[in-house]
Formats: sequence, C-alpha cells, structure tokens
Amino acid sequence: MAKMKYPEQIVANIPFCPGCGHGIIVRLMVECVNELGYSDKIVMHQAVGCCSLVGLGLDWEMLVGAHGGGGANATGLKRMLKDTALVIAYQGDGDAYNIGLAETLNAAYRNENITVIAVNNTNFGMTGGQMSWTTLPGQRTTTSVDGRDSKTSGMPIKVPELIANSFDTAYVARGTVTSPAEIRKTKGFIKQGLQNQIDGKGHSLIEILSPCPTNWHSNPITDSLDRIEKELIPFYYPIGELKVKGE
Repeated sequence: MAKMKYPEQIVANIPFCPGCGHGIIVRLMVECVNELGYSDKIVMHQAVGCCSLVGLGLDWEMLVGAHGGGGANATGLKRMLKDTALVIAYQGDGDAYNIGLAETLNAAYRNENITVIAVNNTNFGMTGGQMSWTTLPGQRTTTSVDGRDSKTSGMPIKVPELIANSFDTAYVARGTVTSPAEIRKTKGFIKQGLQNQIDGKGHSLIEILSPCPTNWHSNPITDSLDRIEKELIPFYYPIGELKVKGE
C-alpha cells in the first residue's frame, strides 16, 4: 500500500448528491485514520449503493463485495491482515441492516475486531429511494407511496441498540452530521471505534444519521437537516454512545 498523507488521499470529487452527508463522513474517516497514524495501513470494504461511490475518489485499498457482505468481508480481511492494517466496513442502512443483517449481526456476535460505519438515511438511496428497515412510519418512498404502514411492515429497526444490548462488543454509538458541533462528536465516535480496533478490543459499530435530500424530496440546506433534528433523533434514533465496553 502506497503511503499517502491527507488531504492527498481524497484524489477526486466523489459524486454524491448535493446535501448528502456521505461527503462529510468520508472526510471524517480520512482525518481519523491519518491522525491515528494509519494512512498507509487501511483497507475498506466498499459496499454496494451510495457507499460504492467512495472508490471513485478515495485512494485507499478497497475490497468491493456483494450487497450486504460487509460484516463477512471485513471479518475475512481482518483475520488475514491481523494487526498490519485497520479494516473498515463502510455501509448504508439498506446494505448493513436489510440485505446484510445476518452478516452485520454475526460479526458483532463474534466480536470481530473490525470497525463498521453504517450511514442511515432511512432508505435505499442509490437504487431509487425504496423503503428500508430504517424508514420511519408514514415516510413516503418509491415502495411506500402512501407512507410506511407499520401495521404491515413493522417499526423501524434499531440495529445499534440491538447490538449494544445483545452482544459483548466493544463500542456502539450513533452520531449525525447536522451541525459543526455534532460533526465533531461524530468524528470522536469514529476515532474511538478505530482506536478500539488498534487496541484489539473487538467490534465497533458507529451509525451516522445522514440526510438524503434527493429521495426525501427536500431542500438540502434546511429541510433535510431539520428532519433529522426534529423527527429522527427525538422520536426514533437518539444520538450518543450506546455502549462502551467496561462502563
């Protein structure tokens, strides 16, 4: 792996939609990896969906895997590379919680020494804005045109809470990118998840609430961020550290 330093690791503009949170999250990951001294020792599982765009502009070693395979693929990478590299599984909620729920839970169940970053924008973003397991009740998507009916499709899944309360993992947190203050907190969650891997403590999951103005049909500057702060966080997805091993 060629040694590079930030910001040269971001070699091109990544074509995320205007107002999407992925761009901020990618920058935070790069900052954390470099600050920890692993700029030349990093491998990422590149998921299907919006996360797949990262490979177009980020100069890291990457493994492109099948949809939903992040937990399994990252496990294989880490077991092979051991302590020679950090391994990140970078996934969306549709990838990690719908298509790949078994892989996500099994990696946490085994306390695999990997760092999972799951971007939750409450829908399948790239494939047309379909309903995912994180879609809110009443939310309109291309597969719930009248709004999600929880009587027939269930309530939104909270995988971070499920993992924090069920498995002996190292760290679980949920952040957001709605303001500079929250972005700083989210960076701290990511950095802690990576530090846990360096220290051999085991599995870390950091979920990040991200706006999806394109599929939410909302203003990328105002409405999308307001929705996260006024609807997602207080009613469904509280932010903060959900589990710190030993506490």
